[in-house]
Amino acid sequence: MARRTRVRRKLGEMLIEVEAITEAQLETALQLSKGSGKRLGECLIESGACGDTEVAKALAEQFGMDFNPMASGEDLEGIDLDAAPKDVVRKHLVAPCGVGDGRMKLLVHDPLDLELLDLLRFRLKAEIDPVLAPRSALKAFIDERLGSGSAVKSESLVTESIDVSVDTSVDRSVDASVDIGGGGDEAPIVKLTNKLIMEAVRGRASDIHVEPMEDRVLLRYRIDGVCHVRDELPKRMQSALLARLKLMAGVNIAEKRVPQDGRIKMDVDGDQIDFRVSACPAYHGESVVLRVLRPDSVRIGLKNLGFEQDHLDHFNRIIRRPNGIFLVTGPTGSGKTTTLYSALDVLNRPDRKIITAEDPVEYSFAGINQCQVNDGIGLTFPSILRSMLRQAPNIVLIGEIRDREVADIAIQAALTGHLVFSTLHTNDAPSAITRLVDMGVKPYLAASSIQAIMAQRLIRVLCSKCSEVDPQPDPRIMRLVDIDAAEGEGRIQRSVGCGVCGGIGFKGRKAIFEMMQMTTELREMAFARATVADLRQAAIRAGMRTLLQDGKVKILNGVTTMPEIARFAQADVLVAANMDSE
Repeated sequence: MARRTRVRRKLGEMLIEVEAITEAQLETALQLSKGSGKRLGECLIESGACGDTEVAKALAEQFGMDFNPMASGEDLEGIDLDAAPKDVVRKHLVAPCGVGDGRMKLLVHDPLDLELLDLLRFRLKAEIDPVLAPRSALKAFIDERLGSGSAVKSESLVTESIDVSVDTSVDRSVDASVDIGGGGDEAPIVKLTNKLIMEAVRGRASDIHVEPMEDRVLLRYRIDGVCHVRDELPKRMQSALLARLKLMAGVNIAEKRVPQDGRIKMDVDGDQIDFRVSACPAYHGESVVLRVLRPDSVRIGLKNLGFEQDHLDHFNRIIRRPNGIFLVTGPTGSGKTTTLYSALDVLNRPDRKIITAEDPVEYSFAGINQCQVNDGIGLTFPSILRSMLRQAPNIVLIGEIRDREVADIAIQAALTGHLVFSTLHTNDAPSAITRLVDMGVKPYLAASSIQAIMAQRLIRVLCSKCSEVDPQPDPRIMRLVDIDAAEGEGRIQRSVGCGVCGGIGFKGRKAIFEMMQMTTELREMAFARATVADLRQAAIRAGMRTLLQDGKVKILNGVTTMPEIARFAQADVLVAANMDSE
């Protein structure tokens, strides 16, 4: 006998039946749906035919799901946002409303997003029983309980007091200045650009990313090292927005085929903020990134960088030595420049002459002679360094040691009585010696000139207003960061999220350090071209605390979380495991 299938009723018919919409409104929404590719329910809500509560209720009946209107206090009983990670709740707009026997009741707003349900089963480690709720009510509830939703406002930049009725679909290239700035501050694109820049600065962003996509322009802010989507702007605004940013940066707005770099100076809340602007041609249009350069970010003081007291004492002794090389290593964005400038800020006194060679000069310091590299006119690192050594400086800062020529001049300066600061791109401190030798530096010169090498990484700091003790730390991550149960009992914190930190759970960053001071044994090993593993073991015997161990101290002091440190710990754990097995 043939199996009878249940015939699913149509959404429009159901809404007409309960008199939520009229047939004329349904016909209009159907036409809109065909033309835009959006679902019927979305079109009904956007056209104002009915609210999302009526649509959600009909969808729940259509798919045989439970429905919660979230309209009264009774509807909100049992909702526990702490039963799921805050990033899941906020990103996917879901809310747990009951847990038991390996199952979780979960408020959702889209019954057709089956991929999301599969993802949530994996993330929440439970079978999901979805309960449909109106999207607006669900979002309002989550925002009320967890704060605004991010470190910046969540309203659309376009609709927020900006009139975008002006036609920006035509790219007028050189003549674009008429539309993007020539009309005064009332021009819509000028208001939009100023707003996104000021909002990013106020929201503690370090970078603003304007990224053209196929059908939209993605706007993201990097806050505490993590990118957050701020808005998706209409594609028609792309040409005018990019032209306005390039005009402000002083680069050629008609050139779109090659990368360009520029700078913007802008007053934000009484502070003069610099922005380093990079425009790079991409498939759907130029990708523009504004790096926010705050003048106070390199004057935060050595104590606020994240040094433990023993590291701070070592650091202060090293930077006050009369000569030698002090290297800071780490990948791009690990805070090397901030650390070195903080050291220069301490040493910047009238009785010392300090000269820097940088590419580019990011922060201006009074009392320091700063030289910017310009390869186009022959002003290279080597030429600047040779010239500055003839000016009898006490302290020299080299932005980065990139090749043998620069390394040789730095070593020559160190051996002739100068204190040299520089950076190197290596993963840890011991690797810096082998990196210099690989460049062609003679091992005995590297061994004799280097005083100390410090590796660092930036980790996010827990929000002081909402962090809490983790009642059940993950044993796997505890092993990864080398913390045993007895050691971590009652001391391991987890991120929560509140209005102060914008629901992220973190606010600000500090560094973890690996300080390797050169000893007689290490100099002899460097001269003998010892391996990185052997150098590391000797440094640890001499008292070096690794990045993982420094991160462990910060976990147990409640500064950060285990997952933050675990990002840098895996390499150390694998190395240790391999050494134990040999």
